[in-house]
Amino acid sequence: MTTMTESLKIGLAGYGYAGQTFHAPLIAGSGATLAAISTSQAELARHDWPQAQIVADFDALLAVPGLDAVVIATPNDTHFDLARRAIEAGKHVVVDKPLTVTLAEAFALEKLAAQYQRLVAPFHNRRWDGDFLTLKKLLGNGTKDATESGTESAESSGRLGRITHFESHFDRFRPLVRARWREEAVRGGGILLDLGPHLLDQALSLFGLPQTLSATVEAHRDGALADDYCHLVLGYPRHQVILHASTLTALVPPRFLVHGTRGSYLKHSLDVQEDQLKAGLRPDDVDFGVNPTGVLRVLEGNAEVQFEAQYELPTEVGTYTEFYRLFAQAVLHGGPLPVTIGEAINVMHLIGLAQESARTGQRLTVGEIGRPAS
Repeated sequence: MTTMTESLKIGLAGYGYAGQTFHAPLIAGSGATLAAISTSQAELARHDWPQAQIVADFDALLAVPGLDAVVIATPNDTHFDLARRAIEAGKHVVVDKPLTVTLAEAFALEKLAAQYQRLVAPFHNRRWDGDFLTLKKLLGNGTKDATESGTESAESSGRLGRITHFESHFDRFRPLVRARWREEAVRGGGILLDLGPHLLDQALSLFGLPQTLSATVEAHRDGALADDYCHLVLGYPRHQVILHASTLTALVPPRFLVHGTRGSYLKHSLDVQEDQLKAGLRPDDVDFGVNPTGVLRVLEGNAEVQFEAQYELPTEVGTYTEFYRLFAQAVLHGGPLPVTIGEAINVMHLIGLAQESARTGQRLTVGEIGRPAS
């Protein structure tokens, strides 16, 4: 049993792109202990993390003494089974996005976690993008309540006033189809399951569940084996949310474009943390998470005066390590999880609706998420 003075001891399943780039350095940078890694790339993992025990497979990882939690950073189609096995072995679990590849699996994982009284945290790390943290400050704290109540006063606590249009892009230019599981639909690949969870989780954390959803999900690249383009429109009572991801965008549009009754916010380029981690920068570096500025244009004073101010707005420092700091606090001290399994279920619900909308060409009513009978 871990005491209050010990750091959380974490085992990492998988040392591919997600394990190498995100999880291993963020675990270490958060103050938790990266105690063990299961991987077929033993030499590389041992070189990068000599203090960690390197094992060959998931069974060996679960057998490492003293692990409090296991991180699942493996192909999408393995998430459910590995998370299930970890929970049944008595471990708390972090699962890279998407939580699972189907909503039914997400419900089953939720039920299992409750049965074994284990914590499950979906890795929706882009809640700690610097531009998203900046946007949350601009919108204020009343966004969800205002969307649900339809009142302007609750939604006008931010500097942009009542939001009328929210646009979020996650676009890249990757015209070649690579031989990897992320490009294979049968392995849970494709852009909707890869980047859709990030886009949807950010939108839902700001506005809650929408009333309607329509989606286009297609494969545009030559030789594509999975979707590489998605365009989602979430309908709310007084505004729309547009979420877009593509692998064929050589001239990249704004990352965020938000309009409100008192002004607009514009931010280009993705948060820098992923590129910094890929380049070997670590979270304790002074430049880690430092992002370019955005542009803010707002109405100053009375609307009748029509006096506007436009200026560069500093972007908050990105803090991906906050995910693991909060996860450790939840396990060790009973604090709130950084992301809950229920929030990931909402995301999976909308991904399923997006797939259905793309297939039928219809705009769908979101409605309540009905959990299966126990």
